[in-house]
Amino acid sequence: MKNQLVELIGKISSGCMGEEEIERVADEAAQAYADPQAFLAANPDINYDDTFPIPLGEWVVVGSLPATVLFQADTYADLFQQIVDSFGKDVLFNIKPKQLAKTEALTALNRIQVQLSSMNPEKGGYVLMNFSQPLDDELQAVLIYSCDLSRVLELCAEVGIAAAASYEALRVAVHN
Repeated sequence: MKNQLVELIGKISSGCMGEEEIERVADEAAQAYADPQAFLAANPDINYDDTFPIPLGEWVVVGSLPATVLFQADTYADLFQQIVDSFGKDVLFNIKPKQLAKTEALTALNRIQVQLSSMNPEKGGYVLMNFSQPLDDELQAVLIYSCDLSRVLELCAEVGIAAAASYEALRVAVHN
């Protein structure tokens, strides 16, 4: 499982995490998946209990991702602001977060996805992907390269982390 976690974390971090950090997180998560009680005993400072809706290993992965990788918000405008901030001031976006404030969720998410798809064309753009189960926020997502989408979904399925392309998942939910 550790190798799958290393590959998954590497793909969702899109260069925002170093190899050593990815290895450390994957190693800790693999230990937490394999023996949650032993992991908690060895790490008494961890704030996790059986009431959490996700396994300890998944919680370790999610909790270890920096704010430039895992975006958490209650609105699409706030989520998009975090994405814009993660790219820094040198990257220009065609839409502004405040333009999403009064739009319906599907429209806002479509605008975000269109913007992200046009970026980094050599990798096919980015896809905003729902990642794991949000614990404290309505929305929880990562950005991945479009060319990595099928492999990331495959890796998430293998390790048991819920994931879906955000726009497609919401479009299906709205139309059902």
